[in-house]
Amino acid sequence: MAEVLSQSQIDALLNAARSGEMDLNRSDQDSEKKYRKYDFYSPRKFTKDRIKMISGIFENYTRIINSRLNGLLHTTSDIAVESVEEQRYYEFSNALSDGDVLTLADVDVDGKRESDETPVLIHLSTGLVLNMMDRLMGGDGDETSNIRAGYSFTALELKLYEDIVKDMISILGGSWENYINLDFSFRRVESNPTLVQLIGLDETVVIISISLKLPNVSGRMSICLPGMMLTNIFTQIAAMNQVGRGSGEDNSENIMGILRDSQLQVIAELGRTQLTLQDIYSLNVGDVVDLGHPTKEPVSLYVGGQPWFSGKLGTQSGSMAVKIWETYHVQAREEE
Repeated sequence: MAEVLSQSQIDALLNAARSGEMDLNRSDQDSEKKYRKYDFYSPRKFTKDRIKMISGIFENYTRIINSRLNGLLHTTSDIAVESVEEQRYYEFSNALSDGDVLTLADVDVDGKRESDETPVLIHLSTGLVLNMMDRLMGGDGDETSNIRAGYSFTALELKLYEDIVKDMISILGGSWENYINLDFSFRRVESNPTLVQLIGLDETVVIISISLKLPNVSGRMSICLPGMMLTNIFTQIAAMNQVGRGSGEDNSENIMGILRDSQLQVIAELGRTQLTLQDIYSLNVGDVVDLGHPTKEPVSLYVGGQPWFSGKLGTQSGSMAVKIWETYHVQAREEE
């Protein structure tokens, strides 16, 4: 039953409306916060941290291709990640039309092919690609707003399309290098996306939407990452992190093995003295220089410029030699 207002409440509402304190045009629906419906029949496979990680990876990728396209097309571009969402594959396929061209790319993890059945799918807006082709051939990038729906690429345009996407795919692995070594390679292009049935319509995918803006055209680049491929990649990243945390003791022996083969300069200091330039100029063969160090006193041996040992001068097999007596303590070396 609707609430009945008293006369005082009615007067208060009318006064608020006259004074402007209450917006009569605002509806109750606008004040309600809208929430996205969650599908309990198909729960999310990737956490918010994973999605945030993918978003950071492709933000790095946009910075890479931004400078790459500026040099390739001799223009300035604005590239940014619009969204990173976990969806079903039909969300990606339903957005494609019959005239669109779809690019398939393979992924190698540490030199091993991830899967031949689940490639990465890449789609570029038709008008954006035609503008890139025009600039690539030396044009000014004419506006492509008058392109008819369902435009079909010619054989020459498909070849240029392949050259553009091959360059974009070749640098995609560099954005993952902080986490894992991935190598993306071009497989082929499909001029009719309805024929591509490599991923089930209900399979989980992550769709990255990237906006590209050139001086007189703007478009979108969509990248579809299969969920199974991402699951395997995240599993390997987690395994690498576990190995990295527990391998400190094992690496110490390898480090010491490398250090043992290192070469260092060992210098025996017989003594120190000071001479004037006149004395040095007057030296002749057979002259004796007093180093101020008794022969019975030990000499110091320096390793890498630091005193490590003390020893006694002598000869061995007709050559000058130093017999080590003792090792300096670390504190003594630091003091010296």
